[in-house]
Amino acid sequence: MNFIIISGQSGAGKSQAKKVFEDFGYYCIDNLPPSLIPNFIELLEQNSEGINNIALVIDIRGGKFFKDLEDNLKLLTQKNYDYRIFYFEANDEVLIKRFKETRRSHPLDPSARIETCIEREKEILSALKEDADFVINTGHMTQSQLKKEISRFLEIKNETEQIAVTVMSFGFKKGVPLDSDYVFDVRFLPNPYYIEELRPLTGNDLSVRDYVMSFQESNDYLDRLKDLLEYAVPMFVRDGRSQLVISVGCTGGQHRSVTFANALSEFFKNKGYNVVTVHRDAK
Repeated sequence: MNFIIISGQSGAGKSQAKKVFEDFGYYCIDNLPPSLIPNFIELLEQNSEGINNIALVIDIRGGKFFKDLEDNLKLLTQKNYDYRIFYFEANDEVLIKRFKETRRSHPLDPSARIETCIEREKEILSALKEDADFVINTGHMTQSQLKKEISRFLEIKNETEQIAVTVMSFGFKKGVPLDSDYVFDVRFLPNPYYIEELRPLTGNDLSVRDYVMSFQESNDYLDRLKDLLEYAVPMFVRDGRSQLVISVGCTGGQHRSVTFANALSEFFKNKGYNVVTVHRDAK
């Protein structure tokens, strides 16, 4: 079991960091009181099927319970669980600006001046910062830069690990999938629907696939789609995207779109991407 402890200054971007860890497949829990870590470990030991990576957001919002963090982290070591501490901080002026923009008070003391709370929080967190494996200053980071920095510390070197690609076939007569990032139309290609023996089949059947891809325009179009997506998808990764939905549509969503969706899925799988194939309207 791999544990990540997310902590640091209030307003320094821990919530955004939590989203990044979720994108990387971590099971995240926000604001867990450190005193509950033993109970949480016990729960995991009883039933942790499919959960290998866990991120716990623990900070001064836990109040007096936060003081128990050091002792309870020792339990992780005793249980032979590997854990790393990610500490997030920002310069005072950045933190003050963020609190002013969101019109929120500091969780350490809602009635006190923000500047005073920031200094007090630094003192409280100084030992934790000293023990942290990674200290990240988010002062001038965008979300995509934050994701890139965290992926570097997690040693996620392959861009294909950072994004999930869904390739979906659909029929235009039932509407375009609303969550599509790309929509490609293959209705101009010869339609197997008009071949009697192919009509009841789908693009999952070899005979339909062979028919659709027997035309030069089908192969030319598929090659152009591959070239475009091979160029574009890494750009989405660099922009911090965690999911991309590529939709291919024909009239009914049975033949041509299914054939192309399968071909694109195979293309991305061969590139090492995490791919999900969905045939929305194929019977």
